[in-house]
Amino acid sequence: MAFERHLERNLFGLQDALWAGSYRHGPYRAFTVHDPKARSIHKATVRDRIVHQAVVSAIESFFERRFVDESYSCRSGKGTHAAVARLRQFLYAASQHRTRTIHVLQCDVRRFFASVDHDVLRALLRRVVADARMLALLDTIIDSASGLPLGNLTSQLFANVYLHELDRFVKHRLHEQWYLRCCDDFTIVHSERAHLMGMVSAIETFLHDMLRLHLHPRKVTVRTWGQGIDFLGYVLLPDVTVLRTNTKHRMLRRLHHRNASSYFGLCHHASTFEVQQIMRTKLALR
Repeated sequence: MAFERHLERNLFGLQDALWAGSYRHGPYRAFTVHDPKARSIHKATVRDRIVHQAVVSAIESFFERRFVDESYSCRSGKGTHAAVARLRQFLYAASQHRTRTIHVLQCDVRRFFASVDHDVLRALLRRVVADARMLALLDTIIDSASGLPLGNLTSQLFANVYLHELDRFVKHRLHEQWYLRCCDDFTIVHSERAHLMGMVSAIETFLHDMLRLHLHPRKVTVRTWGQGIDFLGYVLLPDVTVLRTNTKHRMLRRLHHRNASSYFGLCHHASTFEVQQIMRTKLALR
């Protein structure tokens, strides 16, 4: 509201600073959210968020055309629900319509946003962006915080640029057909468990040597489809997709009239008839 009160003056002042190269990123307001684990969020000022939006609008399309189809995080037409649906398609295809047992490797990059190396990120951006003033602005945003601050729109694009290197490695060097990534979580589907276990060391080496990242040692698993694949808040089984138990309990605990439509939308993507009945009962009693 304060920025909007003098909107025209503020926007023209920001434009002048960008043209002159005098723009400097402001400080962040840090706070913690629990959803369910604690996450440190850094909120930029309105002025800086306008710059973030402008930067993403200007350069995103140049990177988007290079991204692999199996990258599902923060992209138009992609997202969590599309990733879950795509994984189910992979499971059917790899199992030859459930006629053979298949295994799924699931991995998580350890503390990804906090661990992004600024020098590596700058080098990756310079492969595509050539304009000197844009590169200077990107450097200003990158240097405004350590790692990638959760909360920046630019962080979503930078994360995809960074992990696109992993996508290319798995798809084009390891030649894995059924690979899928959403942010720093990724899966590989294959008929042989030993094959998937062999992928782990190759991926870990690549992450360490090229991106200065590591897999989370407690979040590397190989499971059969019949055991259930826990992915992005859902559990995929051969006959049904259900909500993860923790997701369901957290949703019921937080349910109120203001967020009900969002939670019903979440339920729409899984078999949740009983859960929705409980939700309607809780809402009626409030």
